[in-house]
Amino acid sequence: MTLLAALACAGADAQGYPQRAVRMIVPYTPGGGIDTVARTLAQKLTEQLGNTFVVENRPGAAGVLGAELVAKAAPDGYTLLASSTEFAINPSVRPKLPYDPFKDFAHISQLASVQFILAGHPSVPVKSVRDLVALAKARPGQLTFGSSGTGGGPHLAGELFQSMARIRWTHVPFKGAAPAATAVMSGEIDFAFAATIGLLGNVQAGKLRAIAVTGAKRFAELPQVPTVAESGVPGYSATGWYGFYATGGTAPETVRRLYNESVRALGAPDIKERLAKSGNEYVMSPPEEFVAFIRAEIAKWTKVVKEADLRIE
Repeated sequence: MTLLAALACAGADAQGYPQRAVRMIVPYTPGGGIDTVARTLAQKLTEQLGNTFVVENRPGAAGVLGAELVAKAAPDGYTLLASSTEFAINPSVRPKLPYDPFKDFAHISQLASVQFILAGHPSVPVKSVRDLVALAKARPGQLTFGSSGTGGGPHLAGELFQSMARIRWTHVPFKGAAPAATAVMSGEIDFAFAATIGLLGNVQAGKLRAIAVTGAKRFAELPQVPTVAESGVPGYSATGWYGFYATGGTAPETVRRLYNESVRALGAPDIKERLAKSGNEYVMSPPEEFVAFIRAEIAKWTKVVKEADLRIE
């Protein structure tokens, strides 16, 4: 087959894609931020493309198990990955990662970004970042903060806070954001970092006290809650994000079609508003920008991991 003929066939295949159901792997438990975004996207892609996009939750090892499944799938666009910030953290905390984050994936787009909330139990005498820093310095290593697991975005947000605020506190990992939130509410731990969707309801109900949000600007649903940077730790910023991938070697035309259809799906005004209310900011960067973004994220979190001396075998 000539090169021109091959390119013509690839283009035709992309136009006809998908011709059967597509699996969208979410490497976390149901109900979290990426799961919510992925299910919204899958529903819209199903409507737009006329074949079913089915979300499969394959949790384990901070996203590694599900990502490995996609990395080793056939490069035909029928097994996709919707993953989180850990995609860019795992290369620095897991030396035996069973895939290459660039060679083994076709990068479709960053779907959205999300802030984390730093929240505490209402009985802890901390109402601001400055209060927290003062208390942590008075009781070095005694305060505890929980997250959805070791090596995850919320955990590293806490490690970055420790480094920049020059405090010492103790991380307590949980198997998900919900158990971490429950542990704060029960008084088992003092604080927690979690994505906005994981803590917002409990904060609004008064069960948790929001101390700060971790992004560069305030969260619209909690406008009274300051950022970490504006309330005592200048320059601090730690945000989560959700990415969309196919298997490495997937035809560029298929990748581009998935990107274009995803922009259409999540860019609808009602969908953008729905996502924003749960703390997700629409991004949809094209594949080339997404690859550059991941390289920058890996460099950023590698530095944090080295300072925290984290390593997961």
